[in-house]
Amino acid sequence: MTQSLTIRRPDDFHLHLRDGAMLAGVLPETARHFARAIVMPNLVPPVVTGDQAEAYRDRILAALPPGMAFEPLMTLYLTEATDPDDVAAAAAAGLVRAVKLYPAGATTNSHAGVRDLTRVQAVLERMAEIGLPLCVHGEVTTPEVDIFDREAVFLDTVLDPMRRRVPGLRVVMEHLTTAEGVAYVRDGGPDLAATITTHHLILNRNHILVGGIRPHYYCLPVAKREHHRLALRAAATGDEPRFFLGTDSAPHPDHLKETACGCAGCFTATNTMAILAHVFEEESALDRLEGFTSLNGAAFYRLPPNPGTIRLVKAGPVRWPARIETGAGPVTVFDPGCAVHWHVEA
Repeated sequence: MTQSLTIRRPDDFHLHLRDGAMLAGVLPETARHFARAIVMPNLVPPVVTGDQAEAYRDRILAALPPGMAFEPLMTLYLTEATDPDDVAAAAAAGLVRAVKLYPAGATTNSHAGVRDLTRVQAVLERMAEIGLPLCVHGEVTTPEVDIFDREAVFLDTVLDPMRRRVPGLRVVMEHLTTAEGVAYVRDGGPDLAATITTHHLILNRNHILVGGIRPHYYCLPVAKREHHRLALRAAATGDEPRFFLGTDSAPHPDHLKETACGCAGCFTATNTMAILAHVFEEESALDRLEGFTSLNGAAFYRLPPNPGTIRLVKAGPVRWPARIETGAGPVTVFDPGCAVHWHVEA
């Protein structure tokens, strides 16, 4: 039985760092284990231009504690006024690694997102031309569509038609939550990939609703039925190169989660690698953890694997804090609801 494992230092290909006091509080939790991360642009106001992305990157690096090494991989927030030339210039400068599509109203700080995809056609065509990935929050926002069906409907009515209109566009379907999504990515060809979060490998919708509403398990896209969770586990642990880790770790202060209209998001930066080792061991796939966390995403984003390594050791139960303190308020750390025995050693 494996008791230790050394892998290349992992990357997080979907991360929320926020800004200001929250950024300063949560950044060390990611930088402790991860070398790089695709940083989401849904600030208030959003990161729309190359200049704004550069300024945000500088704020992230300024907040990095001494002695920690971390590279933020910046993204732009796609709006109907996005300038294709600005996107191309930011990509050519090595500043921006992707553009993020938020359907307007789909999730946190998405009100400035896209309502009419025809208005961003020129941007998508330029991205296809230069090979810049589009990261997609894959849910429709049509009120009559059930919240548990919004990803599947998005695949049929938005994503597939968009990819047909813009051949060659490289797309990352982020925070995949359904068996339909897994099947679509598997059949989607080399220009399509998907991230899978830590919490969606653990949660189904019962965890949110049975025995009372559990606000710290509420996320968007919302966790689905058990057969969807099992499909995600099979994809993550199945040695399939177009599935890789994007935690979607999303910090909200507790007073905004534990309220009548709680914010969506799970904060997993602190304990993702320990939980993933637990999941992969359960699936008899520890030898595939490095691919999912450290190799597959880097290959899709055309980045070299990280030169450093981390070591995971199996011992007594891991103890992590119930919450971390930030200048914006306490943030509850995701609780997987089971004992985890994998410790991360730098």
